[in-house]
Amino acid sequence: MTTTDDGSRYHLKAGSTASGPYTLDIDPERAGWDRSSLRVLELAPGGVHTFGTGESEWIVLPLTGGCTVHSSGEIFELLGRESVFSGVSDFAYVPRDARVQIASGAGGRFALAGAKCERRLPARYGPAPEVPVELRGSGNCSRQVNNFAAADTFACDRLIAVEVLTPGGNWSSYPPHKHDEHRPGAESVLEEIYYFEVEHDGLGYHRVSPSRDGGTDVLAEVRGGDAVLIPDGWHGPSIASPGRTLYYLNVMAGPGEQREWLITDHPGHSWIRDTWPTQPVDPRLPFYGTEARP
Repeated sequence: MTTTDDGSRYHLKAGSTASGPYTLDIDPERAGWDRSSLRVLELAPGGVHTFGTGESEWIVLPLTGGCTVHSSGEIFELLGRESVFSGVSDFAYVPRDARVQIASGAGGRFALAGAKCERRLPARYGPAPEVPVELRGSGNCSRQVNNFAAADTFACDRLIAVEVLTPGGNWSSYPPHKHDEHRPGAESVLEEIYYFEVEHDGLGYHRVSPSRDGGTDVLAEVRGGDAVLIPDGWHGPSIASPGRTLYYLNVMAGPGEQREWLITDHPGHSWIRDTWPTQPVDPRLPFYGTEARP
């Protein structure tokens, strides 16, 4: 559900943006912004897909299964994983102005996280053991963050992308925060896509509230394959229902000279951070480390 009639613009239900081999296809034109993109590609066993990167850099991230990625004279064998709930995945970075072929002998689903960019960086492989796994928050705000392409962990021109896993009954993306103003050293402007999967076909809830008059205002019941667009506004919490782990992939990009993730907490909720040192991290975490493989 949504809190405004405009909510359907920002809460994109599973299948609503499907196009060809993509079960989800969000580009800047569809989102109504300048840079951030996300596609989810499904390949049957033996399937092959080819696309041009255009003006965007992309990361190919296995959600289920593995694949081979050909780009710019390089070949990357991605081992992938059984599911987003089973382990960290390796990934491939492919540059703008390139042709890319993705092939999967056993089939699978693959996220293509993209951002329009200016520089053409080399195609590269991202090994799973080098993905920093962070435990963020404590108590019922505990969550796991896989920082595979965070601003300070993997070089891209514009793209920032991470995965978050929230144990059932916990809140993440909390305290609510925003990144819709340029305030040097304090806040960066970033367009953001949340892509959700929920363990055992469960559900979760995600809130975006206005940070300015007429700003984004959404309360969404999210299920596997849904996405929420965040052009502006306080976003969070993301709430996992009891007994069901909530996964989301965050894809971000912005216009700033520096590629950085700088946020401002909602002043009415920032106090929650002060409670974290006095509470233990949820004992269910980490779900897995970088050693976990299919």
